[in-house]
Amino acid sequence: MQSQNHNYTMSTTKKIQSALISVFSKDGLEPIVRKLHEQNVTLYSTGGTEDFIKNLGIPVVPVEDITSFPEILGGRVKTLHPKIFGGILNRQDNESDVQQMKEFDIPQIDLVIVDLYPFEKTVASGASEQDIIEKIDIGGISLIRAGAKNFKDTVIVASVNEYGLLLDLITEQDGATTLENRRLFATKAFHVSSHYDGAIFNYFNTDETIYKESIANGQVLRYGENPHQKGFFFGDFDAMFKKLHGKELSYNNLLDVDAAVNLIAEFKNDGPTFAILKHNNACGLASRKTISEAYLAALACDPTSAFGGVLISNTKIDLETAQEINKLFCEVVIAPAYDDEAVTVLQEKKNRIILVQNDVELPARQVRTCLNGLLIQDRNNITDNKEHLKTVTITEPNAQEIEDLIFASKICKNTKSNTIVFAKNGTLISSGTGQTSRVDALIQAVDKAKAFGFDLNGASMASDAFFPFPDCVELAKKAGITAVIQPGGSIKDELSINYCNENNLAMVFTGTRHFKH
Repeated sequence: MQSQNHNYTMSTTKKIQSALISVFSKDGLEPIVRKLHEQNVTLYSTGGTEDFIKNLGIPVVPVEDITSFPEILGGRVKTLHPKIFGGILNRQDNESDVQQMKEFDIPQIDLVIVDLYPFEKTVASGASEQDIIEKIDIGGISLIRAGAKNFKDTVIVASVNEYGLLLDLITEQDGATTLENRRLFATKAFHVSSHYDGAIFNYFNTDETIYKESIANGQVLRYGENPHQKGFFFGDFDAMFKKLHGKELSYNNLLDVDAAVNLIAEFKNDGPTFAILKHNNACGLASRKTISEAYLAALACDPTSAFGGVLISNTKIDLETAQEINKLFCEVVIAPAYDDEAVTVLQEKKNRIILVQNDVELPARQVRTCLNGLLIQDRNNITDNKEHLKTVTITEPNAQEIEDLIFASKICKNTKSNTIVFAKNGTLISSGTGQTSRVDALIQAVDKAKAFGFDLNGASMASDAFFPFPDCVELAKKAGITAVIQPGGSIKDELSINYCNENNLAMVFTGTRHFKH
């Protein structure tokens, strides 16, 4: 018998003969109502939606005429009635259901159009808790769940986003829907209901060991990290950026853009600063009086790695800077603004992605997959500044060294561990990134500086974690470094401090470690 029922539903195309419409927002509803009326569909409705339909000159049956019961409790109870939910949930191929529909005079409801009170918008508006609670939908969410559960016989449209799809279907198919159509609407409806419930839970939740997240606006990427991997991005990219030009961003582009945004945020309130990133790490960064000077200084840090990189500025990009950038092959350029002439120049390379960065607050927590679950942590919102510094050596850093130490620390915080960063006069000289040994990171940074002809004498060094042995400061001294910034905290701190004291190096502790794995 079950097999017969299954075969019946799989081959059924159903014509909509009745519809319950009860929505908070009336936007986009009129064409659907007119088309349903044109197809002789009986319309049922409530409250404001009922008035909306009447004002179109289209007949509508009030829900109260079915239930013989008025809206009560200030509108909290409207559609919650057996005659409404029976009309939605009945199984048309079930003999018992058919008989009960006749026995209790329950009207068949083939289509349900409903939306939900704007809970998230109300929370975001800073409304009072009383107003927020009143935006927790009861009837609407129940109608969505009922219609979606009985998709075999019922069409459920749970969002204005699906109005276009519904209108196309009932127009092209003369008011009929297939099982495949109804299953698709049910899937979209369950997405609406689960997202809505997740938002309500997160409003109430105070237990940090429970994590729920629902992101509605995902997009398919060309591929993932490599061409044989599928890739997706879930987030509101358009809220963060206005794309002016270029190809679609790839998975790797997005990772680099994320790294660039986090890095430049450290210099948000500083003078003109330009950064060039490759594989999530800075290969060039400089602060200067003009953004053009900053770009040229950043490029000089490592012009080899800059090829194909992601470029980001903390201020408007002008024509002069754009002309210099245009000489370099780069994937992405990001800035809070551009001169019109600068955009014209940058658009000369058809695939170059040009983004205007909006001032959007980043999520307070960071999430990544790990094993068969997730790792979640608070965002690292500490940026080392002068107030954090504790000089632990006899030699104190001078004013320029302090500026360079802070500058280097900001870069170090946003570079893969283990890392060492060298800086001098507001310029990234070189860095050692992602090494398994801090000594290896330091040697890599020294070699790289020499390869590009930089003089490390008088430069400052930053480390993302403490030195358990004096080997790093010893190598740094030999390379010409005169000041060091590190978090401190090793039980053998004194070994490094003593070496610095014996060799006239200045060392400051911040008390904050900045690992980045």
